[in-house]
Amino acid sequence: MSELGNDLAGVLWDMDGTLLDSEKMWDVAVRELSLHLGGPMTEETRLKTIGASSANALGVIFDALGLAQDPRALAEAKEWMFTRVEGLFADGIPWRPGALEALRTVREHGLSAALVTNTERRLTERALETLGREHFDHSVCGDEVPFGKPHPDPYLRGAELLGLDPAQCLAIEDSPTGAASAQAAGCVVLVIPCEVVVPEAPGRVFRDSLEGLTGIELGELWSRPRAQSSALRL
Repeated sequence: MSELGNDLAGVLWDMDGTLLDSEKMWDVAVRELSLHLGGPMTEETRLKTIGASSANALGVIFDALGLAQDPRALAEAKEWMFTRVEGLFADGIPWRPGALEALRTVREHGLSAALVTNTERRLTERALETLGREHFDHSVCGDEVPFGKPHPDPYLRGAELLGLDPAQCLAIEDSPTGAASAQAAGCVVLVIPCEVVVPEAPGRVFRDSLEGLTGIELGELWSRPRAQSSALRL
């Protein structure tokens, strides 16, 4: 039990768009990649790539351009994209509003924490230099699970590494892909919207930003969907 006095025991953090304002960097990289491969990216295509694993994002881009998903071509495109993102990360990654303070709040209240991201380890390690490894007990990357978000595997693994049931965890997400993954794993999801609208659904709670988030509110946000589910069963 945490210092909050309830059964919330862990927080599972998404990274891009939730803690770091890195989606804008990915936006640059995927749009330039699309041009590199043969044509400009439409807004519809871009939206499909937000929150996706690198494999899924590349598949979306190739399909949009009418390119065959040849393994060698995909590997070359991935290397091009990752190299571009690394260059952008090297210039510094901005924080999302209130994110650093929220990370500290989770620690101050005795909660376990894991980073759960679709980004692969190669780039996550770079981002952790900004985030601070001390804020997390473990991290799970998109290339370390059988299937990335929206499948539940990343969040199931994150909870497992913390020694917790997913139902004891609050997942904090910014995208429909990530929210679907966390819910499928059995977590309550706190949605902090960033680049795209996340639809309302049972098991999801919403907040405009992480600014001013307190430990008490964390517990209340986690408890709210569970109380509503209990009321429906009565």
